[in-house]
Amino acid sequence: MTTNPTDTATRLRLDPTRCSGHGLCAELLGEHISLDEWGYPIIADSDLPASLLADARRAVTNCPTLALRLPTRPRG
Repeated sequence: MTTNPTDTATRLRLDPTRCSGHGLCAELLGEHISLDEWGYPIIADSDLPASLLADARRAVTNCPTLALRLPTRPRG
């Protein structure tokens, strides 16, 4: 059985204990991540649109401290 991408929701998550405030995530995914005054990410409190999933995966992969993750969950 294949899963339809519209049947799942993806929300970017941050582990603040791992983050060192490099800011690379905001450079790669500025549509969904902003930085606070100290350079730490502020993640939008919403599901990622399908158009940003590739950029979000790139931000997760390139995070120097592995502080980002992209869990999916069924919509509903």
